[in-house]
Amino acid sequence: MTTSKDILVTGGGGFLGFAIVRLLKERGHRVASLSRNRYHALDELGVHQIQADLSDAEAVKNACAGKDVVFHVAAKAGVWGAYDAYYRANVLGTRHVLDGCRDGKVPRLIYTSSPSVIFDGGNMDGVDETAPYPDSYHAPYPATKALAEQEILSAGKQDLHTIALRPHLIWGPRDNHLVPRIIARAKKLKRIGRGGNLVDTIYIDNAAEAHVLAADRLKEVPELSGRVFFISQDDPMPVWEMVDRILEAGGKPPIRRSVPYPAAWAVGFILETIYRLFRLKGEPQMTRFVARELATSHWFDISAAKRDLGYEPKISTEEGLRRLAAWLSGGNDGV
Repeated sequence: MTTSKDILVTGGGGFLGFAIVRLLKERGHRVASLSRNRYHALDELGVHQIQADLSDAEAVKNACAGKDVVFHVAAKAGVWGAYDAYYRANVLGTRHVLDGCRDGKVPRLIYTSSPSVIFDGGNMDGVDETAPYPDSYHAPYPATKALAEQEILSAGKQDLHTIALRPHLIWGPRDNHLVPRIIARAKKLKRIGRGGNLVDTIYIDNAAEAHVLAADRLKEVPELSGRVFFISQDDPMPVWEMVDRILEAGGKPPIRRSVPYPAAWAVGFILETIYRLFRLKGEPQMTRFVARELATSHWFDISAAKRDLGYEPKISTEEGLRRLAAWLSGGNDGV
C-alpha cells in the first residue's frame, strides 16, 4: 500500500488493532477505527474514531463504506463466559463486517483469526494450514472464531477478496492481556505437565506487519483470496521457558513449582462446575481448556506465509523481550 488509502480497523484501540493502526499511519494512510470505546492514543495519532458495537449492523455498514481495505481485528477473547456473548461478537459481528464490505464494495478484507480454531486438545507440532477443524471445541472462543473464519474464507472464494491470519500468543509493549496476566499471577503460577511442550508466539510488531503485508499481497495476487495463514516468530520454545522470560522482563522470579496435567485438568473441571452452579462472576483461575493449552505443543509451519505473503519476523524474540522489559520498567516501547 504505497499510495494513501482509506482504511478501517475494527478494534483499533486494542493491542493488535492499535499496532496495525500505528503502522498504517506511519505509511501515510487515512485510518478510521471502530470500537465500543474511545481511545486517547488514537486521538493522538489523528485516527477517526467510530464508537459502535459490532452488533450494530448499520454502524458497521457505514464504517466500511468507501474504504480501500478493512482489517477486522475486533473480537471477544477469553477462556470463559457465555457462548451467546462470544457468538454475538465473533460470528454475528463478523457477518456485519462482511455485509458492510459487500455493500461498500470494499476491495480487500483482512481478518484476524486464531490457531485455536484447529485445536483438538492434543499436540500440534509443526502443523500447517491443511490441519482440519476439530469435531468439537473446549471453549466458546475457538468455537466462534472457527465459525467466523469459515465465513471469511467462504466469502473470499465467492464475492469478496479476503485473507485470514492466525497469530499465536501475541505479546510485547502495550499488551493488555497475556503479559499482565502472567506478571499478576507470578507468585501463584505453577508449571503444568512436564514442561517440554513447544509453543509458537508472535511479537506485536511482527503481527501488525503481517497484516499489512497480507493486504498488500492480496492486491497484487487476488488468487490468494479465501486463504488462511499461520504467522509466528518461527522460533518455538518450551512454553514455560517463554513464561519465565516474560516474568524476567517484568522483574519477577521464574516459576519453581509444578503440577501434573491430570491434576490441573481436574481442578479446571471442578472450578468450571462451581462457577456454573453458583453463577459466579469473573473467570476460574483454571479451566480444562487452559490446562490442555498449557500442557500441549502448539507450533506451526509458516512456510506459506513466507512464500505467499513475503512474511519474515523482523523483530527477534530476544529483541522483543528487550523492548518488553524497557516498556514494563519505564512505560515506553523500548525502541
